[in-house]
Amino acid sequence: MEADKEALVREMKAYFGDDSRRIDHAGQVTAYAEQLLEKEAGDYSIVIGAAVLHDIGIPLAEKKYGNAGARHQEKEGPPVARKILTGLGFDEEQVEEICEIIGNHHSPGKIDTTNFKILYDADWLVNMRQAYNIADKKNLVKAIERVFLTGTGRALATEIYIPYNE
Repeated sequence: MEADKEALVREMKAYFGDDSRRIDHAGQVTAYAEQLLEKEAGDYSIVIGAAVLHDIGIPLAEKKYGNAGARHQEKEGPPVARKILTGLGFDEEQVEEICEIIGNHHSPGKIDTTNFKILYDADWLVNMRQAYNIADKKNLVKAIERVFLTGTGRALATEIYIPYNE
């Protein structure tokens, strides 16, 4: 099944309810994932499914553990995603790969697929501003080289966060 992005987004929004911060984040990550897919050879259905649902474990993690730490998100996200994806008619192989990505989306190195790398980089393109002092260009350049897993992700991060005319 080709990813029906609108249906995925509708389900994600319904699950997050009035949490506009999480909804906006998922939208930004999905937009970057689509941009990365233009140059990286990923599977649209897998990458978009993972992008839209990558943080779907946050509400349950916060409820069960009192926080949305990375390991809690990775633990609680896949069962919620599986239910959504199955309900939307994704085949089992797609569901498995998307859930594996969601279950490791803060843990680079556990999965070495192009689909994972695209999602990981898309998430970092959004999170970079919160994780690093973007005014410290020297360290930011080093961080971009260290963090991003695809050439396209590194190039896009450099374009976004390192001004050309300094």
